[in-house]
Amino acid sequence: MESSMDAARIMEYLKGKSILITGSTGFLGKILVEKILRVQPRVHKMYLLVRAVDAPSAKQRVQQEVIGTELFGLLRDKYCEGFDLFIQDKIVALAGDIADEDLGLDAPTLHGLAKHMDVIVNVAATTNFYERYDVSLDVNVMGVKHLCQFAKRCANLKLLMHVSTAYVSGDSAEVILENPMKPGESLRDGVRLDIDAELRLVSDAKKDLPTTASGDDGNATERKAMKELGLQRARHFGWSNTYVFTKAMGEMVLEQHRGDGDLPAAAVVIVRPSIITSVRADPLPGWMQGTRTIDTLIIGYAKQSISCFLADLRMVMDVIPGDMVVNAMLAAAAAARSEEQPPQAVSIYQVTSSLRNPATYAVLYRAGSRHFDEHPRVRDNGEVIPNTEMRFFPTIPEFRLYMVLTFKLPLEILHLVNMLLCGLFSKLYNDSNRKYNFVMLLVDVYGPFAFFKGCFDDTNVERLRSTMVMKSPEDDMFNFDPKSIDWDDYFYRIHIPGVLKYVCK
Repeated sequence: MESSMDAARIMEYLKGKSILITGSTGFLGKILVEKILRVQPRVHKMYLLVRAVDAPSAKQRVQQEVIGTELFGLLRDKYCEGFDLFIQDKIVALAGDIADEDLGLDAPTLHGLAKHMDVIVNVAATTNFYERYDVSLDVNVMGVKHLCQFAKRCANLKLLMHVSTAYVSGDSAEVILENPMKPGESLRDGVRLDIDAELRLVSDAKKDLPTTASGDDGNATERKAMKELGLQRARHFGWSNTYVFTKAMGEMVLEQHRGDGDLPAAAVVIVRPSIITSVRADPLPGWMQGTRTIDTLIIGYAKQSISCFLADLRMVMDVIPGDMVVNAMLAAAAAARSEEQPPQAVSIYQVTSSLRNPATYAVLYRAGSRHFDEHPRVRDNGEVIPNTEMRFFPTIPEFRLYMVLTFKLPLEILHLVNMLLCGLFSKLYNDSNRKYNFVMLLVDVYGPFAFFKGCFDDTNVERLRSTMVMKSPEDDMFNFDPKSIDWDDYFYRIHIPGVLKYVCK
């Protein structure tokens, strides 16, 4: 019988721990750092690995991009004048990069860290769907390899936690299980994925780029080539975009190192969230950073800058608030007992909502309409911006046809007129055509996510939830049950105001 989990057990687990966290300047990383500091001030140290040229720059970056954010308001209020000393005692900023060998750290620093590190949490990632292939490989794949190599040197390591994405398993319309990604596994039958071969391919492709271009032109040529290569390779192996493709490879690297016995003493946990949205409850409802796919709809509606959107209002969008993801991570960490696991076991937790409490696009749109009806936007001159109904296209072919008839045909007419008038409208045509091509690229890259029909199994997460004891306010601080979310209320009262306040500035 599994032992019960509560706030006391999670806080006890964190007590006295030395924790290395990557990706602390990102949305999820910030929530994690703040939560640990707030619920367990007796954590020994948190080492935050950030890209910086030196230690002072790393410290400054952590101060400005992490500690200095609104998210840490509760901690500031709690410690008042002692806040800075508390942070100085608990947070160590490290200038490094997971994309580099030895995490970009010098030998003495690396040795000192390895000697007493208890927990490693990898939240670092490039989440751009259309990222350069070389950049995605460096961060999402090689970064995992470098962390595993460091973990092997940590004699007292108790846990290696890796944050991935629920979408690593592809675009299946079935129930997607919490199964590990096997090294070499591809989503296309008969096609094997060789990560080393992909690294060589990128290196060769960069060498083969034309050398005639230089400066900004050369950088633009390489950037475009690497982006297109990433998308091409992802599609070749059955993934929809470079992000989920390289995150899948990152899991394979972790599985390879674990299977090879490189992490003999540490528990290995993979957390796979779906689309992460704003903080629901703790510590700052509505707080968020960056724009998610669904937020494009909110921002476009707020600005009345888009009249149509690619979505089937009946379809489920698998979303989960950021604080619930962090709560699940901490509960999973406290539950991890390497001595209780089989030697070849890895724990995978899909932190999602589609199975237990699905939310459709209609819920989001309804909440948005209600919010903007009750809180109309006002232009600088005081004029109220009227709300207009948005048109939704339930299939990609319908949207493409609309774009061709509404924009592409007029563009072709403009192109013809421009040629007849000796280039009089060249700038207008080139700008408009570039915008059209960009929109169609977004449809190509993000379309599969907009019409994702799969449903994520969360058996392991549900098993963990079933052990949670919710008897006190402290216990509720670690809630990660999607069934407790009223999606209409969350989007209307928390998420949409959060997007407008923290993102749509």
